Amino acid sequence: MVWFRVVIVIALRIGGWADWVLLVLCVGWFVMQKSLAAGAATIATAGTATAAGAVKKAGESSEYATFAAGCFWSVELAYQRVPGVLGTEVGYTNGTLKNPTYEQVCSGTSGHAEAVRISFDPALVSYDQLLSVFWKKHDPTTLNRQGNDRGTQYRSGIYTHSDQQAKIAEESKSAQQKKLGSTKIVTEIQPAGTWYPAETYHQQYLEKDGQSAAKGCSDYIHCYGKPKKSGFWG
Repeated sequence: MVWFRVVIVIALRIGGWADWVLLVLCVGWFVMQKSLAAGAATIATAGTATAAGAVKKAGESSEYATFAAGCFWSVELAYQRVPGVLGTEVGYTNGTLKNPTYEQVCSGTSGHAEAVRISFDPALVSYDQLLSVFWKKHDPTTLNRQGNDRGTQYRSGIYTHSDQQAKIAEESKSAQQKKLGSTKIVTEIQPAGTWYPAETYHQQYLEKDGQSAAKGCSDYIHCYGKPKKSGFWG
């Protein structure tokens, strides 16, 4: 630094103890400034790393998928077990009443379906694979009914979050219909409506009740009583 050199030269010309005191002070000040600059650089670097990490996390690829296939407890557990599924939430969708309660949905007056909203990574599991789980999970040929559960809230439905999902869903439904022959599939395919999360005690209900939600688990899923082996889960 030019000014620093000038100060040293002047101090030496003055002579005596003053030049040494001034020299020590200048050197001390210079060292302190260098330390502060290094600290600031470290903080800036750390801030950049944190920001980069946040951007990476925010940029993680994920999409939503929403399915209704009867009692949402068992449907949720089926999807919890799927590798690539990042999170699940049970709730009510595609109805007419705002902020419906479980009791209102069960009464059939709100128009909602019991459903599961899934967050998934399409790089790990495709939407078509999620649809395969959907078809296997329930009987899509029974109108407003799954087993002993009856009512419009138990209807079979695929609620899409994009035009691409709607296209894949229609194609998947057609392929499934060919497998079933003359038995008509009654599954509705509609754009996902307003989503209302179900009450807290419904969330991950079967996992909390002791059934495994481990990725890849193939244990039979049962909502009531003991597990039974059948063509469908629940």
